[in-house]
Amino acid sequence: MSKTDWIQQEIDNLQAQGLYNRIRTIGSPQGAWLIVDGKRVLNFCSNNYLGLANHPDIVNAARKSVDTMGMGPAAVRSIAGTMTLHVELEKRLAAFKGVEAAITFQSGFTANLATIPALVGKEDVIFSDKLNHASIIDGARLSGAKIIPYEHNDVNSLEEQIKTNLSQYRRALIVTDGVFSMDGDIAPLPAIYEVAQKYDILLMVDDAHGEGVLGKGGRGIVDHFGLHGKVDVEVGTMSKAFGVVGGVVAGKAIIIEWLRQRGRPFLFSSAVTVPDAAACLAAIDLLEDSTQLVDKLWSNAKYFKEEMVKLGFNTGVSQTPITPIMLGEAKLAQQFSRELFEEGVFAMAIGYPTVAQGKARIRVMISAAHSKDDLDKGLEAFGKVGKKLGVI
Repeated sequence: MSKTDWIQQEIDNLQAQGLYNRIRTIGSPQGAWLIVDGKRVLNFCSNNYLGLANHPDIVNAARKSVDTMGMGPAAVRSIAGTMTLHVELEKRLAAFKGVEAAITFQSGFTANLATIPALVGKEDVIFSDKLNHASIIDGARLSGAKIIPYEHNDVNSLEEQIKTNLSQYRRALIVTDGVFSMDGDIAPLPAIYEVAQKYDILLMVDDAHGEGVLGKGGRGIVDHFGLHGKVDVEVGTMSKAFGVVGGVVAGKAIIIEWLRQRGRPFLFSSAVTVPDAAACLAAIDLLEDSTQLVDKLWSNAKYFKEEMVKLGFNTGVSQTPITPIMLGEAKLAQQFSRELFEEGVFAMAIGYPTVAQGKARIRVMISAAHSKDDLDKGLEAFGKVGKKLGVI
């Protein structure tokens, strides 16, 4: 018996349960329409909220930066990898977010892996929303701190856990997603802030799906709720609404300075590339120049959701352009996704472990790049497949 036979057995089990992830391949720039596995299809999958991933200003900024500063930084930030573009990007992000300072990382995932272990350790406690993103969970595990989950978006549950456990630990951290990526609901951040203030606990929010979406011109959940200066740490990403790649931590200057000294991905992994940094700066220019794209995103999302509900679909508890189509069983969700693809719509199934057992869904990601005709085509396909499979 081979020492890897168990892996094949596990893969076979995933396939039998409808949980095996068949990864499709994109053969075109990101946009409202894609070439996927050689077929032109309507894109309802990407996190390209504002359609910036192939925006000419962003592409040109990246191209120009390569001509003037090369490609890779060739070092970690703390030795010889901090370039003028990195410094400029961090200053612009801090101003955009309305915070004292910001630091960038290779991704939103590494931003969480850097931040949480730098703020708490084995003598400390983390109060974490039960539905927080995997990067928060992994960052919390790496810290060695005690992880105490509270019920999703339930401030009373959070306070009960604090009352019961806080006195046993040296320091504490409250951490929550801002917009929850699978359900599209928004954390009750003002109430969470009040609890954090009451018990003098650091407050951290992961705004990956809020940047470019919530707040004035996409400035995020803190702006959305008018909590400037009150949230200690905002973690985010440039891979979604910004259309590029990279992570950011924004907030109090003292915390940002500490991350420059002790944020392990900052210290031990090379900096983001020159064209990535330049492209992110171009994205900030676009967001600061106009709210048009953000407004279009919300208009598209409102129309699509309303029409899906009219068709008879369950779109869950979403408050944002993230639109889950709740189907229940993973096998049904995968079949639904395959049928949609045959109808020319690319919308992937989401199942366990990304969401709980019995909560499988098609997650539709609406974009400002979609026209009304695009949305109508998607609605027609959903209606056809939904009736065929007995969902509606």
